[in-house]
Amino acid sequence: MSKSSARRAVRRMSRAETAEASTGAIAVANDRQGVESFAFGDPEPVLERRQIMDMCECYHNSRWYEPPIALDGLARAERASPHHSSAMNLKRNLLVSSLDPTALLSRATFGKLVKDYLIFGNAYVEVRENLLGDPLRLDHSMAKFTRRGLLSKQYWWVPGLRDAVELPTDSVIQILQPDVNQELYGVPEYLSALQSALLNEAATLFRRRYYLNGSHMGYILYATGEIDVNDTNSLKAALKSSKGPGNFRNLFVHAPNGKEGSIKIIPVGEAGAKDEFLGIKTATAADVMAAHRVPPQLLGIVPAQGSAFGNPTDATAMFYELEIRPIQTAFLEINDVLGIEAVRYLERGSAAA
Repeated sequence: MSKSSARRAVRRMSRAETAEASTGAIAVANDRQGVESFAFGDPEPVLERRQIMDMCECYHNSRWYEPPIALDGLARAERASPHHSSAMNLKRNLLVSSLDPTALLSRATFGKLVKDYLIFGNAYVEVRENLLGDPLRLDHSMAKFTRRGLLSKQYWWVPGLRDAVELPTDSVIQILQPDVNQELYGVPEYLSALQSALLNEAATLFRRRYYLNGSHMGYILYATGEIDVNDTNSLKAALKSSKGPGNFRNLFVHAPNGKEGSIKIIPVGEAGAKDEFLGIKTATAADVMAAHRVPPQLLGIVPAQGSAFGNPTDATAMFYELEIRPIQTAFLEINDVLGIEAVRYLERGSAAA
């Protein structure tokens, strides 16, 4: 093939790849040999980076500011990785169990506030007042649909653009995880490991789709020598019967006049399955646990053979002091705003009433 023909073939390949990239199938043709290859099946992840990181600043619509990160994406990303959701659920459970309920704040409401704080980096407490203007009850305003208004102490409830409702002035307390780029909304601390959580999900989806789509091959049974047609048909029937329920059976082949190497098994499935699945899962899980700073033994992870994680009681005590107490302190801001003890915690080791 001349150089000009090769360049034309490369251009044809590029156009074909561009046209078919949206369907997940890329066909590459060779003019001389007629060889065609394709990529099958696109996984459907919970979230793509383009969908979650599509806002670079808090713009407003003359009524409220939009968060710097798509909250719908953060909500869906919670289920992207088992380590990601499990770490946040562990923190929520420890925090709720440490609460000493008051007349203003119940365990159920506190659990919802903590869940929003961990996932979105924001928690909104709606203060219900009695006729005298004193706090009567603290309610949970869902962080996914709560927005900061342009005016001071103004908040909006925005389940949809047409259903937006302005909340009473000075009735909402916002608890946030600080961000260095803006001061209107909080940003969750795990963002640095979010791509690892999504990669973990993508690896699982790829491996699951790989086994379900039926496009992968197992091996080639290569037979030469003196094998008659009846023996060949019997061998084909035995191979077909190994599919479906009860597969992975052993197969016995007897060739009386065969020679050494007359029957060979050539595996081909391994070439397509080498995607470093276990390596990806292990590395991404470590990233997520590092972002949440949760000891692995508290997430039910089994240590590798020949290693140990240490005493889980000591790990729990350390985790409680380093992670749970700082979050407890963040919610004490409610007391500072109200001027009364609405949030109260049990002493470490005490049992809830």
